[in-house]
Parts: sequence; structure tokens; C-alpha cells
Amino acid sequence: MATLLMVVIVVAASVMVFVYATGLFGALTRAPSYQKEALGLEFSGFGPINANSNVTLYLRNTGTVPVTLASYFVKDASGNQYARTPWANQPTLAPTTGGWSQILISSICGCPYTGTAFTFQTGQSYTITLISSLGTQFSFSVVRYS
Repeated sequence: MATLLMVVIVVAASVMVFVYATGLFGALTRAPSYQKEALGLEFSGFGPINANSNVTLYLRNTGTVPVTLASYFVKDASGNQYARTPWANQPTLAPTTGGWSQILISSICGCPYTGTAFTFQTGQSYTITLISSLGTQFSFSVVRYS
């Protein structure tokens, strides 16, 4: 009988040590919180340089780390695309701050294109993909209304 009681005590103590250790180790090995780049488009307008070849974006950093834009791509509905890589001298947006970005295409930009060259046309939609210096992609759709 004493042997059985000793086994029960050892098993109970082992269970308590196991529960304590897994709780402690679980707290110590928590997954790290990852910092995240995120941009939101608050406003877009065609111009002011030339509405056919310039769209102005007002972007807000909604992430937790600063974002610096490094390149962009502009694609029309037919799949034709302009690329500006690298896109030098862009400001860094700190978290929660906003700022303007000028997106240029056509001869005003001197950007290479794939497919057929195009300009911004009234009533047409365009996809603008911005690439950060860390490689994060942000895509926005803009429509020229006038």
C-alpha cells in the first residue's frame, strides 16, 4: 500500500512540474511581434504637371515601421506597363504620417514600358504598384474622371 501511495505522489508531482514548465516555457517562447509596412491611398488626382502623364497620390503609412518607396509600375487595362526602377530621392513616411507622391509616365518620365506606350485617358482605370525599399508591394487602382 505504501508503494502505491508513493507512486501516486510521484505521478502527481510530475504532472504539476510538467504543467508549470510548459506554462513557463510557453511564456518564454512566445512568437515575436513582427513589424509591418502598410500604406493606404487617401487621395489621387491627375496632374498638376500634365493630366495625361502624371497622377498625384496622397499616401498614409498605416503600418508600424517607416516606409521608403523605391520603384513603381503603372499598368493599363490592356496590360501595357510603365516601370520606374529605381525611383530615387523619395521621402520616408513615418508611421501614421502622410505624404504626396508624383507618378509619371510617358515621355515626361522617360520610363521604359512593356507593350504599347499609353497616356492617362478619361474614363480609364490604371493599377499603380509601389515597391518599398524592403520589397513590400502596394497596389492601388485609380480612375481618371476628367
